[in-house]
Amino acid sequence: MKLYDCLRAPNPRRVRWFMAEKGISDVEIVSLSIMGGEHRSPEYRGKAGLAHVPALELDDGTVITESVAICRYLESVYPEPNMFGRDPKETAIIEMWLRRTEMMVATPMMQGVRHSHPGMAALEAQVPEVAAYNLESVRKSLRVLDDRLAESPFIAADRITIVDVIAVTSLDFGRMIKWRPDPERVHVNRWLDAMLARPAAAAGMTA
Repeated sequence: MKLYDCLRAPNPRRVRWFMAEKGISDVEIVSLSIMGGEHRSPEYRGKAGLAHVPALELDDGTVITESVAICRYLESVYPEPNMFGRDPKETAIIEMWLRRTEMMVATPMMQGVRHSHPGMAALEAQVPEVAAYNLESVRKSLRVLDDRLAESPFIAADRITIVDVIAVTSLDFGRMIKWRPDPERVHVNRWLDAMLARPAAAAGMTA
């Protein structure tokens, strides 16, 4: 298998972190430069269908895009440690928190960084108001995660799951603009520091 990757993008980092937590080391990493436009090449788009990373190319030539879909596939091939749910109830709870994290944290954080970091201006026309709105949305939404993390060391279960991976890679993307959760989000900050201290954090680190 080959994983088409980009070190500076948060979505590929999700997959690298996920693989590190599972100890997956037999997937070939193919690095692409988003700033160099390599993800827009006809060859890559012919494989992936879209100018998006990451993409996982299977041995039979099938290409899977979208980071969570890739992680779900890898979970089925490498089932331990379990990160998507051990039974129907736990799987549903993890899915619930996954959707909440994507909508309340991941998507607005990506929009906030893309519309405020000077280096991202090469990729799209930046709108400062879009950045401000989305970063404020993240700030407010962290109250939900803080309440949850007040009663649990992890977001969706009694162990690390795909939800924690999505959340930490999204929040840490804020480093690009020197963003950090508000100090009063004590439980979020405790969890974030613990996540960034995990060995998998180094494997998933951006450049």
